[in-house]
Amino acid sequence: MAFVTRQFVRSVSSSSTASASAKKIIIKHVTVIGGGLMGAGIAQVAAATGHTVVLVDQTEDILAKSRKGIEESLRKVAKKKFAETPKAGDEFVEKTLNSLSTSTDAASVVHSVDLVVEAIVENLKVKNELFKRLDKFASEHTIFASNTSSLHITDIANATTRQDRFAGLHFFNPVPMMKLVEVIKTPMTSQKTFESLIDFSKALGKHPVSCKDTPGFIVNRLLVPYCMEAIRLHERGDASKEDIDTAMKLGAGYPMGPFELLDYVGLDTVKFIMDGWHEMDAKNPLFQPSPSLNKLVAENKFGRKTGEGYYKYQ
Repeated sequence: MAFVTRQFVRSVSSSSTASASAKKIIIKHVTVIGGGLMGAGIAQVAAATGHTVVLVDQTEDILAKSRKGIEESLRKVAKKKFAETPKAGDEFVEKTLNSLSTSTDAASVVHSVDLVVEAIVENLKVKNELFKRLDKFASEHTIFASNTSSLHITDIANATTRQDRFAGLHFFNPVPMMKLVEVIKTPMTSQKTFESLIDFSKALGKHPVSCKDTPGFIVNRLLVPYCMEAIRLHERGDASKEDIDTAMKLGAGYPMGPFELLDYVGLDTVKFIMDGWHEMDAKNPLFQPSPSLNKLVAENKFGRKTGEGYYKYQ
């Protein structure tokens, strides 16, 4: 009986240890790689919700611009959130900025963080090189995540030795305003990692949705082919772009028509996504290239950011 009791105690003890080791990581310390609009936005919301954040980019000039943009954005948030108590708004901005530091050396700031979020150029080789390097310096428990909107998370994760601690964390622009985060789980992502990222997204005040590692995840997989079908409808001469936009706004209740949305997102960005998907699955009719889109991009007419795309902007 004593032997059985000892075996039972050992079994319970072992199970408790296994359970403890499988506990979710409470993410408190975050490194964000990339000081552009997305990276700066992610850094802002993380710092504003009680996380310690280090924002990393290649030069001090880029980081100074990022920090200035974050401060301006925070003041807009504070003005709205603390309309009745301006002093509390000032304290909110100051506290958030105190939680945010910057660095040009990613390897030196990932050794003790809980999460590294990458928001750099949409180039698989560049992302792989970054994560392969950081993998050598980051702590064993550190989770890696990519904010990619079009590349396979699995292909990025394969550059590291922590595929079980790697996932997609896809935010939407502008990050401080948009509530959605797509949490992408690859076949190798552990449940512990997945749940930790779901909790982190909620801690940021976001609404996470989960998706497998499929091209475009949920939103872009539905949105980009919809926009491309609008282009084809126009290319065939079936309807004008103005009427297509009006029809979708008044008939479907969309805030923007597809051509307005294309110009807002950037035609170069849409072409990049479609080219990648076409290369992946050339026979898929949804992923076929568009002559008019290719022509506009070749002429550097990317939409709102260049003053002309499918429409002209002053």
